[in-house]
Amino acid sequence: MRNVQFTWQEIKPLTAMLLFCFTLYAEASGTWIYEDYVYSDNIRTVQMHVKGWEMSYPVIELGSGEKLHFSFDDLDGDVKNYQYRIIHCNADWTPSSLFPSDYIDGFYENNIDNYRFSFNTFVQYTHYSLEIPNYDINLTLPGNYVVKVYKDFDENDIVLTRRFMVSQSGVNITVRVHRPHLTRYYDTHQQLTFSIRHPELTITDPMSELHVTVMQNGRADNVAGPLMPMYIRDREIVYEHEEDLVFPAGNEFRNFDTKSTRYLTQFIRSIEFSGGINHVELHASQPRQFSRYFSHHDINGRFLVRNEEGRTPSYDADYMMVWFTLPWDTPYDNGNVYVMGALSDWNFYHWNTMIYNFDNQAYELGMLLKQGYYNYKFVFREDGAETADHAPFEGNFFETGNDYLIMVYHRPPGTRYDRLVGTRQVSSHR
Repeated sequence: MRNVQFTWQEIKPLTAMLLFCFTLYAEASGTWIYEDYVYSDNIRTVQMHVKGWEMSYPVIELGSGEKLHFSFDDLDGDVKNYQYRIIHCNADWTPSSLFPSDYIDGFYENNIDNYRFSFNTFVQYTHYSLEIPNYDINLTLPGNYVVKVYKDFDENDIVLTRRFMVSQSGVNITVRVHRPHLTRYYDTHQQLTFSIRHPELTITDPMSELHVTVMQNGRADNVAGPLMPMYIRDREIVYEHEEDLVFPAGNEFRNFDTKSTRYLTQFIRSIEFSGGINHVELHASQPRQFSRYFSHHDINGRFLVRNEEGRTPSYDADYMMVWFTLPWDTPYDNGNVYVMGALSDWNFYHWNTMIYNFDNQAYELGMLLKQGYYNYKFVFREDGAETADHAPFEGNFFETGNDYLIMVYHRPPGTRYDRLVGTRQVSSHR
């Protein structure tokens, strides 16, 4: 039989078509979703941020040389055969109609080969990490992306998905955070006013070509948008909505510090070793909805992995069972209470759902968390609702410090995808 060989340039278009068809099938069959989500209970501490800047949103500039650091822990403590794919999405995080060859320079499916076993920890785990872009893959178009991790080359065996963005700056965004104009929101909410200037970007019809959204503190469940402009001037588009850009201000995040097991930090009642693991009991967290506002520095729901007794926290920080207690007179019968923040991917998993203890008249929860510094809030999510409400436990105070991320997408007539042409992060304290 004749030995037929093909070059990468010859098989690349066919491979792109097959992978694209599979993506459409997976999306249609509902086997996975295009958001930050963990499908396996053995996966914890998923992080994605700009390399060298742990507190950043996962946004890089196209062609800038910036890289994203992506990592997670496998609590099984063994080595698994993990692969990943990157999918381009529209502004609303639905899959775009592009083929992988349109936005990827390199291989469409790659292994996650960089891993380290935990060292000197009671809980054994394997730490996996990845940089994007890397030697195997480079991204050539701006927009929204989702990285999908799965096992043993089986795209139906999904482990996790994580969003990130690639921007190609074409606009300038000027923004101000202030007290709302409407009196019913005056003491409890925050309002954004911003304008988009595009001196070098041609936008014929902003109403149809632009897709503008705003995110508060990295939460995907309460994103505002797509927004319609209030005024359109020469090379400037102004957003001055009365209610579309009004956000509940919330309260400063609660926090705890488990960087060391040698002493008790603020808000920690006790640390005890039992059953092969450290148990950290936090002081009971009193509801704050009727309390006075008290200002303190926080990291707006994020967390930092740290270990004061180690050198490399990514794989020598231990896992601990952290116990939360929220005193509450009677349980809700129409929804659930959650411990929420980046520690739970801002999601509603079974492992961050609190259970009501009738004997103690309190909601309680034990969460397995890696050593570090954490921010969190208690929230209530009504059955069937997509968003969660922190007001019953935390209250809303206009003075609260919050981060806002504005994202501007542009799709000119006749094009097939939404270009991310500008982002702007702003704090309500600045």
